[in-house]
Amino acid sequence: MAPPAYLETYNEKLTPLEDSQQADQNPVVTTSKLAYKAINIVQINEEGVKDAARHIRQSLLAESYTPRTWRTHTLHICPSDPYDATDVHNKKVLDWIFLISALNFSFWSEKEGTPQRYGVEWRCGLNSEERTVHTGYWSLVAALDRALEENIPIIDPAFYASKTTCPDALIEHIFRQAAQSTETIPLLHERIKIMREVGFILTTSFGGSFQNFLTEFQRRHHGDGTALDLAKMVIEIFPSFRDEFEYEGKKVCIWKRAQILVAETWAAFYPASPTEVHPIFPGKRGPMISKLTMFADYRVPQILHHLRILSYPPSLITKLESGVYLPSGSKEELSLRAASIVAVERVRKEILGIMQAESNATVADDSVSSVLIDFYLWDLAKKLEIGVERIEGIETADMAPIHRTRSIWY
Repeated sequence: MAPPAYLETYNEKLTPLEDSQQADQNPVVTTSKLAYKAINIVQINEEGVKDAARHIRQSLLAESYTPRTWRTHTLHICPSDPYDATDVHNKKVLDWIFLISALNFSFWSEKEGTPQRYGVEWRCGLNSEERTVHTGYWSLVAALDRALEENIPIIDPAFYASKTTCPDALIEHIFRQAAQSTETIPLLHERIKIMREVGFILTTSFGGSFQNFLTEFQRRHHGDGTALDLAKMVIEIFPSFRDEFEYEGKKVCIWKRAQILVAETWAAFYPASPTEVHPIFPGKRGPMISKLTMFADYRVPQILHHLRILSYPPSLITKLESGVYLPSGSKEELSLRAASIVAVERVRKEILGIMQAESNATVADDSVSSVLIDFYLWDLAKKLEIGVERIEGIETADMAPIHRTRSIWY
């Protein structure tokens, strides 16, 4: 199946910082490394990397934190288990994951920490009768879950692609804020534009579902496509996932939402036993999930700094504490994102070294992924934010504010 016709007019104007054409090499890693060194603002603290790697390794073990932990989040719609390829519910789950990933950006609020910030009132969980106000990323998930409960087929690409069946006013209603909120969801019109774009592409070129997109993906890769292969296809087909910037005339790939779409799909459908074939990546190579990076947003850099993995210059700390806006693609913003990617790769390698020392044997590279480390760090940051967890046993830095960048990329 050929890409949509309008994509043929897309011309790559930027030159990658490093040759990343090898099928198993992630340009996010290679270009971020060079951007990190070239910009030279945010730094990686090797002592912090080693301390945090030990702490994260212990925490992952103590909490039995695995890809299956994805299923424990009470607002997640989970696929059938064991996997059944004929179950239409799994198509629904895939379309749900796709739309959430398409809209997974920019939830920070000027009213952070107050009831007035944007929130969505709905059930505490899919099977709960209690209600609460969900904020941040969870406001997006709650809004879509609530719409489905109200019999609005919001996750159907053909539905949300159409201004006739799904007018802007209906989308505004779906994302309506809680009574206590005095602000609406950030970047609503940009979200609507993205819904129209991705819905149109899925409907006109891939039979109207993410499941069909995945079928075409595996056809292109003769049944042996990996997680990185899938991320690259998402970037190729959907312009609104193409999270790339120019620095000194060179392309820097970040790919936050493209990679998180793949990672959420991987985690949601992760089999009960790691020895079982992954149903989305059934080929000989499997998912090769360790080829993906962390997802460079505004929350994980904050926890990386708190864990002393990243160090900020005083000038940046001052800007963060003053709430100075950092434009998307600016030197400081790009430094924060590139450094975070490189730092988590360093943590992953350090954890692999710890595991190898523990077992006194060679450990497979896929034994630890930056994806799982990111999932854990994001969950940890949210727990610290609401005061239900503390970090003990290692030195930490004062919690700096998140950086304020308003964009569709994260």
